[in-house]
Amino acid sequence: MADRGASPMRFLTLMLVMLHALSPCSGANVKIGVPENYDGIFPWYLAKLPNLPANYSDLVVTGDGEGIFGVEAQFLFALKPLDREKQPSYSLQVSFRASVHRQSFTVEVCVIDKNDNVPTFIEESMRGSVQLGLLKGIPFMQVEAQDRDDRSTAHAELRFSLMEQTPRIPSSQMFFIDSLAGEVSLTEEGSSALDPEMCGRYKLLVMVKDMAGRANAFFSTGIVTVEVTGNTWASPDPVRLQENLPGPYPIPISQVKWSGSQAVYSLEGEFPEMLFTISREGVIYLNAPLDRETQDQFHIHIVVERPDGRAIAKPVELRVMVGDANDNRPTFPQAQYHTVVKELAARGTEILTVQAADNDDPKTDNVRIFYRLVGQIPESPRALFRVDRDSGVISVQADSMEGTAPQYTLTITAEDAKGLNSSCTVVVTVQDENNNPPVFSQHEYGPFHIPEDASVGTTVAAVAARDADVWGGDSWQVNYRVESGNEEEVFTLRTDRQTNEVSLMLSKVLDFERESEYILVLSAQNPVALVRGRYGPASTATVTIYVDDVNEGPILSQSHYEVTVREGEEPGRVIATIRGYDPDSHPIRYSLQGDTKKYFSIGKYSGELKTVHALDREENSTYTMGVIAVDGRNSSLSTSTLVTVQILDVNDNSPVLVGDYSWKYLCTPRWEDQALVLASRDSDGPQHGGRLNFSLRSDPMVRRNWKLTPINDTHTNLSLNIPHLAPDVYTVPFTISDSSSPPRSTFINLPVTVCPCNIRGNCKMAAKQLQGMPTIQSAVGILLGTFTVIGTILVIVFVRLSYQNPKRPSRTSQERVPLNINI
Repeated sequence: MADRGASPMRFLTLMLVMLHALSPCSGANVKIGVPENYDGIFPWYLAKLPNLPANYSDLVVTGDGEGIFGVEAQFLFALKPLDREKQPSYSLQVSFRASVHRQSFTVEVCVIDKNDNVPTFIEESMRGSVQLGLLKGIPFMQVEAQDRDDRSTAHAELRFSLMEQTPRIPSSQMFFIDSLAGEVSLTEEGSSALDPEMCGRYKLLVMVKDMAGRANAFFSTGIVTVEVTGNTWASPDPVRLQENLPGPYPIPISQVKWSGSQAVYSLEGEFPEMLFTISREGVIYLNAPLDRETQDQFHIHIVVERPDGRAIAKPVELRVMVGDANDNRPTFPQAQYHTVVKELAARGTEILTVQAADNDDPKTDNVRIFYRLVGQIPESPRALFRVDRDSGVISVQADSMEGTAPQYTLTITAEDAKGLNSSCTVVVTVQDENNNPPVFSQHEYGPFHIPEDASVGTTVAAVAARDADVWGGDSWQVNYRVESGNEEEVFTLRTDRQTNEVSLMLSKVLDFERESEYILVLSAQNPVALVRGRYGPASTATVTIYVDDVNEGPILSQSHYEVTVREGEEPGRVIATIRGYDPDSHPIRYSLQGDTKKYFSIGKYSGELKTVHALDREENSTYTMGVIAVDGRNSSLSTSTLVTVQILDVNDNSPVLVGDYSWKYLCTPRWEDQALVLASRDSDGPQHGGRLNFSLRSDPMVRRNWKLTPINDTHTNLSLNIPHLAPDVYTVPFTISDSSSPPRSTFINLPVTVCPCNIRGNCKMAAKQLQGMPTIQSAVGILLGTFTVIGTILVIVFVRLSYQNPKRPSRTSQERVPLNINI
């Protein structure tokens, strides 16, 4: 029974050994993996040895000092369990005899680990200290454990955990342990609430497990004692440094120190790179001179980190204040100022305030500034201006600025208590004030003469008033005005702003006969008010202008005359009177121009326009001619006008029938819509002959047979009024009347052919010859006879011409004609 139970167990063991035959054992011909702590039946067959020849003999295994291994029937076996922690591998030599020679190979037996060891802490008493200010997550100590199992397997993969904290004040979660590394650090609560006065020592129950902390893992526990200690990590006292320190540099200015684990320091803040540095020992250095005007204080953040770059605690701040040294000269915000002072300004008038700025500390006397006036251009007269020593106010020192230069340039210096100074220039413009009225050089000007035919815009005269104020300013400019004598605005004024000269310009046409003399009173004033004095008689002047008489041509009352005359009016009737006058009261002679057919006449001196012949509107409805008016004493002076004569229509024409209807016909029986289109015309205008009316004679037979249907104002349709009319040539009597009142009428007897027609509408019988009308044969005969006579006359003419002018043959032609030879 024991053998039967051992056989399956031995088979399983053999299979397990075969599966591990390629376990990681190096440097062997055959590798076999064998689990440790085997508790089955021995001998324990591990593996069948490969590559043995069929005729091997004397198989021996060596290299086992403890006699654990043996070989039987090509199988390697063990006689007792293996312990990996005691010896992880065995190197065996297997030798055998093949034929005559003895051969050998190496078998490496690797012991496969089983989780048979409990992890343990390396130190029985684990102690650490934590410093105030330490940030969360920054380890302050590390617990270590070990496991004798194979570290390359999960058997030795350890995990740490914090089981309990004693005491639980001020929070039960003050600490945290990293499960992989075993590093102990503060939590968020621990970092903020750690207080050695409340609790200076904590005991932590920690656990370590193998198998990566799985449920079936081995574990052990330990106690960690944590002491809470104070720390010197705090913001150092503020430092006050004088600017521009002479050195030598670097200069130590402060020091910080982290009292816990190893730390690395660095500086952060708004300052030039390398201006401040910190050493490994926490000593802070100044490396260059400071300038208070550039930056008067620095806030330096000191950072403490572990060597791996993780922050240990919150940064602390060092405040560096820069003390002032009087190293800046006062400066003006601009190099040059411009200001204006009125020439009548009183003594003490403030004209400008200059302010210099000093970049030194405003809380010290280094910024106290004193002002001085050190220069004036032009220099004369002196003592015109002064500057207040403390305020920089520039004011007038002279009693008056009248008669001074138009502009002065002042040099002002600003100086501090150390004597550092700078300067600026102030350009003072003396502003002219209107204290001088303009005056004319004489009280009367003229008389000036101007012909009455002078064109508008002509300059009549030019005068000027002088002003003693500064040239070009508002106080110097002069505005002129005509106070009297120009009520009809015959003249206008134009002023030259560069010279103040005023020109009197003609703005309307002169008329000697109406006004021969003008007396104008001019006044001169400035555009700005006088600040002193007033405008007196010297600011006015009288200008006398005489208009010279000029012989002028006649003037017609209208530039165009339009006249209407009824046609057929009796000749000799006055149809219009051309009105003209001569400014010089000279007689006027009238004549016509453009009346080529002499239909009109005009009175030589009366200007009466008459018709010479009766006028016919149908011949010409409009006549246009010119009328020339000539000065009776100077024929070179003349003017003209245009006369248009419109002929009014009279109903003096009767309407007439237009067209030849002898070749037209109407079909019988009557064809629908067949009609003769009759056209008429009236030579009168549309008011008399606009619409023409056709009407049949009031004969019952005519009205029974025929019908007139109007088409428009001048055309009508003539058609049969009955379905059938015997073929024949009929005379249709009708009347054409115009639209005048009373109307004019024309009676017409129109021959109309009525004939039977084929399906195409063509008449099937010849129309009868109208009485008095020529036949086609007679018309053709007359034409042929006429052409024969004309041809005969032409032949006779050409024959006579050829005999009167015989053409002499040219020499060239004679040479080309061959000689006649008589045989």
